[in-house]
Amino acid sequence: MKILDEKPDALLKRALRGDEQAFLALYQKHQSALYRYALRMTGSQWAAEEVVQEVFLVLIREPQKYQPERGELGAFLYGVARNRVMKHLEKTPRELSLDVMNADGSAWYEPEDPLTPMMIAEKRERIEQVRAAVLGLPAEFREAVVLCELEEMSYEEAASACGCPIGTIRSRLHRGRALLLAKLELLRDAPRRASAGAK
Repeated sequence: MKILDEKPDALLKRALRGDEQAFLALYQKHQSALYRYALRMTGSQWAAEEVVQEVFLVLIREPQKYQPERGELGAFLYGVARNRVMKHLEKTPRELSLDVMNADGSAWYEPEDPLTPMMIAEKRERIEQVRAAVLGLPAEFREAVVLCELEEMSYEEAASACGCPIGTIRSRLHRGRALLLAKLELLRDAPRRASAGAK
């Protein structure tokens, strides 16, 4: 049996006994998803890297905080990441730039496109508008959108990660989608209003 196939609880026990391979397996299994979540919530590569580092430091330094009877290790790690992200959002002004990254942390480049340069520029502008709109959502609604829509978690997984009832996640996701749609509609109509005012 390969080490990555072992159950997370068994890997954690081995990691706490000093097994570096077990810790590395846990890290590899959870790092990418935690990084994407933190990046999408903060909009900062640096903050996302810090969050992931802090999550794994908590796991190694304070393993008693994880209680298997309360849920899976992945949900616990998301909960720690969520707490660190919320602390970051409270004390740091929101940064508007959000670099696009692959799951492995390398820079993402848009594939070659047969579209005209103007079409490509418009497409990039729309992508940036969506990113900015997501970052502009209040943290609790942004979190629901990031977890359920972008990370494709189920309501149950997102609720476990956030430490709240499923109904709360559904409500936040509904409100987050509505706010996001409204923001995008405003952005879409802005050029029309500006050109109408110029006449």
